[in-house]
Amino acid sequence: MNRERIWLHGGTLLDGSGSAGEPGDLLLEDGRIAAMGRFDAPGEARPVDCTGLTVTPGFIDVHSHSDLQVLENLPEKTLQGVTSEVVGNCGFSPYPTAPDRAPLHEFANGIFRGDDRWGWATAGDYLAEVSRSARNATVESLTGHGTLRIAHAGTKQGPLAPQTLDAMERGLDEALAGGSCGFSTGLMYAPGSSAPFDELVRLCRVVARRGKVYATHMRSYGGALVEAVEEQLRLARESGCRLQISHFQAAGRRNWSQQAPALDLVEKARAQGVDVAFDCYPYVAGSTVLTQFLPQWTLDGGAAALISRLTDASSRATIARETVGAMAHDWSDIYISSVGSAANQHVVGTNLQQIAEARGCEPIDAMIGLIVEENAVVNMISFNQSDGNLRQTLTHPASIIISDGFYVKGRPHPRLHGTFPLWLGEMVRHRQWLLLPEAVHKITGRSAERFGIAGRGLLRPGYFADVTVFDAASVMSPATYDKPETAPIGIRYVFRNGSQLL
Repeated sequence: MNRERIWLHGGTLLDGSGSAGEPGDLLLEDGRIAAMGRFDAPGEARPVDCTGLTVTPGFIDVHSHSDLQVLENLPEKTLQGVTSEVVGNCGFSPYPTAPDRAPLHEFANGIFRGDDRWGWATAGDYLAEVSRSARNATVESLTGHGTLRIAHAGTKQGPLAPQTLDAMERGLDEALAGGSCGFSTGLMYAPGSSAPFDELVRLCRVVARRGKVYATHMRSYGGALVEAVEEQLRLARESGCRLQISHFQAAGRRNWSQQAPALDLVEKARAQGVDVAFDCYPYVAGSTVLTQFLPQWTLDGGAAALISRLTDASSRATIARETVGAMAHDWSDIYISSVGSAANQHVVGTNLQQIAEARGCEPIDAMIGLIVEENAVVNMISFNQSDGNLRQTLTHPASIIISDGFYVKGRPHPRLHGTFPLWLGEMVRHRQWLLLPEAVHKITGRSAERFGIAGRGLLRPGYFADVTVFDAASVMSPATYDKPETAPIGIRYVFRNGSQLL
């Protein structure tokens, strides 16, 4: 913990609660906020002139996939003003591991940008490594359902034996007791996608008993969005857990009309006392693995089984037919962001329609061909949403703003480099979708409260000295889909636990 005394003076304080800003100063001492208000320079305090700048709590990214990168202290989040991250989302966490880690690496490396060496036996082991190594952010971790399932049942899909479910319950309880802040599911990623409701409700009851949060990547954000929301609300009601719906949206042009009725279900549940909220990122495009567009039964048995199915003519024809039938996007909406082979590097940054035209085939055949050639390891960026739907979720009182960012061996989504400056600059200052105090609340105080991050998210005496200082008149992210690795502008100073990071 930094023991330096720092006096931030002359700025406008936005305390993270949603209240209007006021001129004021902050004194940081021994890693905490020692005083705030208007006061002269304390003795032996280093002055930081914040004249004309906005002083807020450090930003909190409650939906991140930097599980491995937080240990490397990479700068991308710090440059955005982020001082805390919640990892372990969408069912992917780096623990608990079985003795054979290969199935877990195959499952998660497309999201984690990992190798064949990582993995921790318990939440406590991972969080101990975080405590030793992570300097740029306070890291909270959800226990991933996919990882938990693989540790106890491998890549098997479908219902599990009662004794396996008992072991998973114990494993989740141990993880929550060991410091995990909650539980996440990725119900569009095999093998978690095959988990029946009864399995999920048993695990969510463990979460409820521990008073933690349950975050879910639901079974559908497309044509079955309403049904997916209904299932998660039923889980919350039957288990008593706090429900956080991850990256809420209606994905795919033909599904845009589904967002309003799905959001109406959330609002009605909140009115009835269900503890449900959601998060979203300020981009119309999302990013994940290309295999998410395939029927999830094709992933039973892992990558080797998938490739075998895709290289069998009869099975391939069935998979192609099902994939096309379920596709809600235009092929030109789906861009390749990362492949592993040197031979296919030229397709990074192009869409499936363009790839199909270059190959002289149908887009579905171009997609399947790439998956086979890359042994199922292909990342994509897909343009999912309308501007109107995006505004509705970003400004909703139940929403939190997130990055959902992850690293790739190729071209990342610009949200990895620009989420929070874009939110403040484009959506708040330029489009005026929300007032600045509420916009800051959605990335500070509300985030901390929702995920139980104590002593952070607000400017209060005694709280940890996590502080971001930015120029509200210029803050912005120039990162684009073509040039995503562009640093933001307007973030002037970043402090975590009283130590200056920027």
